[in-house]
Amino acid sequence: MTKSLTHIDAEGTARMVDVGAKPSTQRTAVAAGQIAMSTAALAAIQAGDAPKGDVLGTARIAGIMAAKRTAELIPMCHPLMLDAVNLDFRFDDRAIHVRATASLTGPTGVEMEAMTAASVALLTIYDMAKALDKGMVIGEVRVVEKTGGKSGHWIAEGYSA
Repeated sequence: MTKSLTHIDAEGTARMVDVGAKPSTQRTAVAAGQIAMSTAALAAIQAGDAPKGDVLGTARIAGIMAAKRTAELIPMCHPLMLDAVNLDFRFDDRAIHVRATASLTGPTGVEMEAMTAASVALLTIYDMAKALDKGMVIGEVRVVEKTGGKSGHWIAEGYSA
C-alpha cells in the first residue's frame, strides 16, 4: 500500500485523526437527498394534513439535532462546535428533496454532520408519513458542496444550488 490511511496507525489499529495542529478555517458542507412517495402523500405533507402533524418542521428539528450528535454515531468523527445547521425542503411531482448545510470555524470539515442531518431528516419524513405511504424510498444522499480546509471549495459534478 503506497498511500497511508489517515484512520489507521502503523500497527493497523483504528484511530481518530489528530487535528490539533491543523489551522482553523471557516468550513461549510452541503448534503442533499430525497424521499420519493405517492402524490397523495406529497399533497398531504404539503398541505399540512399528515396524521402525525408538521412533517417538515419535525424533520428540520430532527436533522439539526442529528448533526449536533454526529460524533456519537460515526466512530471516527470529532465532536464539533457547529456554528449553524440549516435544512431546506423542496417538492417536485414525486419527491421531497432535502438540502442540509452545516458550518463552523475549526480544524476539520463538517461533511459528516451535513450528511447526518440530511439522512435523519429524510428518515423523520418517512416516520411521520408512513401511514400515508409505506413504500416511500429514500435515496441519493450525498455531499454536494464543501468549502474550507486545504482542499478549498468543491462542488459535485452536475449539482446546482
